[in-house]
Amino acid sequence: MDWKLSLAGLLIGLLVGVTGMGGGSLMTPLLVLVFGFTPSIAIGTDIVHGAIFKSFGAVQHRRLGHVHARLTAWMLLGSAPFSLMGVAVSWWLKQKYGEGYEETAKAILGIALVICGFAFLVKAYLHSVPEDKPFILQRRDRMIAVATGVVGGFVVGLTSVGSGTLFGLVMLIAFPLTAAKIVGTDIFHAAVLLTVAGAGQLVAGHVDLGATGWLLIGSVPGVLIGGRLTVKLPDRALRVALASTLTLAGVKLLDPPGSDLIVLAGAALAAAVALVQAGRWLAGRSAASAVDAS
Repeated sequence: MDWKLSLAGLLIGLLVGVTGMGGGSLMTPLLVLVFGFTPSIAIGTDIVHGAIFKSFGAVQHRRLGHVHARLTAWMLLGSAPFSLMGVAVSWWLKQKYGEGYEETAKAILGIALVICGFAFLVKAYLHSVPEDKPFILQRRDRMIAVATGVVGGFVVGLTSVGSGTLFGLVMLIAFPLTAAKIVGTDIFHAAVLLTVAGAGQLVAGHVDLGATGWLLIGSVPGVLIGGRLTVKLPDRALRVALASTLTLAGVKLLDPPGSDLIVLAGAALAAAVALVQAGRWLAGRSAASAVDAS
């Protein structure tokens, strides 16, 4: 099982490096459904694992100029303390109700992810891609960032999912950032947030440190490779990947009959669409180069 954990870590690392999303949304159910972890240990292990491997990606994206530091700070103002509150509530619910609460939380989040995933896929084609210009936060932007942090931080502490998905979702809607900056800011914020929540999970005794180590063997190189791909891929292809990750993560959390086939088919379709977009982008660049040469 050890090398299989490393392979799972590699796949999740690549996904997070490219899109900034899907780490907890996919890893936690993967640990429960495939590797047989109890939900509480899967949540705690995923949070600590995410804190470590996303830190590598955060440093890389910061060096590449893909992090909006002020936006990150305002989101952390709400997310850091409320993630600890989520961990405390998770511990209390487990003591009082057992594991039943967790399935309900995953189902609600799964429905939201599927709906938002489809909405963002449409948004990627209906709206123009923002230019990579400096974005100065206004009072409204700061309020949105803190409110997002409060809700998202609590959900992350409670279930481990959403450190990338929920915050990336809001940034995609509310702020005029390119896909690369959404990914970079998302990963940087998640690294700090998960470090805070992970400390709480360690205190609660919900972490399998051995499994965390095996996951890191795959996820650290995966997130570094994925971060480099973010720089090279066209913006719209990245937005398709973001929307697809949201939708497939939601399907996986809901786990309807045939969910594995749905996820595989959806991933294949999303990859095909992203490749078409990348092909068009490359063709456009080639045409522009030919015009410049002439």
